[in-house]
Amino acid sequence: MAVGSRVLEAAGERTPGRLARLREWWEQEHIFGYGLILPALLLIVGLVAYPFFMAIYFSLSDYWVGSPGSFIGLRNFQEILRWDIFQGAVYNSFVFTSVAVALKVVLGVWLAMLLFRTFKFKRLIRGAVLLPWVIPTALSTLAWWWMFDSLYSVVNWTAIRLGLIAPPGPNWLGMTEYAMAAVIIVNVWRGLPFFAIIVLAGLVSIPREFYEAAEVDGASSWGRFRHVTLPLLKPVLAVVILFSTIFTFADFNIVQVLTRGGPVNTTHLFATLAYQQGLVGGNLGQGAAVSLFLFPLLAAVVFLQLRYIRKE
Repeated sequence: MAVGSRVLEAAGERTPGRLARLREWWEQEHIFGYGLILPALLLIVGLVAYPFFMAIYFSLSDYWVGSPGSFIGLRNFQEILRWDIFQGAVYNSFVFTSVAVALKVVLGVWLAMLLFRTFKFKRLIRGAVLLPWVIPTALSTLAWWWMFDSLYSVVNWTAIRLGLIAPPGPNWLGMTEYAMAAVIIVNVWRGLPFFAIIVLAGLVSIPREFYEAAEVDGASSWGRFRHVTLPLLKPVLAVVILFSTIFTFADFNIVQVLTRGGPVNTTHLFATLAYQQGLVGGNLGQGAAVSLFLFPLLAAVVFLQLRYIRKE
């Protein structure tokens, strides 16, 4: 009995000792630091790096769905550069991004200035403003698809009742100019809350003393905005414009749900054209080549924006 108790005591002494050594090893700065970043590193490798290198492999081969294909070099890139549809997608992507981001800048700053004021139910209204950003993109875009419907368009009905357009109104999703306007409107509607909330955070951080000094100097409301608010918001605006440009340039859900690249392939962006060619058409090689054209363009935008932010 005594021998058994001594064995248990010895085992109990060894167990805490091992746990203590394990804890001491884990709490070392270099071990603990790597342990914290390991989940993020695995996530980036699994969801970003691996798909990216697979896309490079597909783009350099005649890879079809169900057929591995063989290495063909840059032939896929040479072929898609001759497509009229791809050239149109490049033009559409720049028009879509530039117009949408410009509208979000103007309307976002304006909305942030309104939300910055003191009024009743301010917290409730600020929360309601975030709804377009919080609602799943596909779900909200389906509602817009119904509102732009050629027969039961709520947009046309409202505009006709207000006397803004003549009946029966435009076919929003069936005409080239109106279809591009429709996807831009939905993108601005969805991205505006994100823009406004970030700018609002920048407005809150501006010291009140600057506005009081401007008022003492006799500056008007426009003068205070031009000489106080706008210069101090430049770093915040640069960051939010950078993120908004990336999100808008790589948009897929809105165009895919509303127009699927139509009418007659006139609203295709890089993402929707790559999806149609690679997954719907089955040519994974050319689909990957289309999608990879987005990478250097986004890299150039990010480089210019970060250079501007660093300068500021």
